Amino acid sequence: MASKVKVGSEVVVIAGNSKGKHGKILGYKNERVVVEGAAMIKKHVKPSQDNQKGGVVEREGSIHISNVMLKERYDAKKSKKTTPAIPKSPKKDKKK
Repeated sequence: MASKVKVGSEVVVIAGNSKGKHGKILGYKNERVVVEGAAMIKKHVKPSQDNQKGGVVEREGSIHISNVMLKERYDAKKSKKTTPAIPKSPKKDKKK
C-alpha cells in the first residue's frame, strides 16, 4: 500500500510515548519513519574524528508509520470533533 507520508512532510504522532508531538519526517525505511523531536533515544557513540570525546548523544528514534498522521488530516479530524452539536430538546414523559 502506498503511503501519503513523505520525507519533509509535517506529521503528528498519534500513538506511543511521543503521542501528540508533531514535526517533519527526517527519514523513512521499512515502514518506519524518523520524526523530528519525537521518540528521542540516547545513543552511546565511540570517539571519532568528528566527535573527539564520544559519549552519549540524544537523537530521534524511529516510529512505525501507522503511529503517525499527516498534520492537515489531524487538524481536520480534530476540528470536526470539536464542532458543537445541536442540543436535542428534552423528551417529555408520556402519561397513560
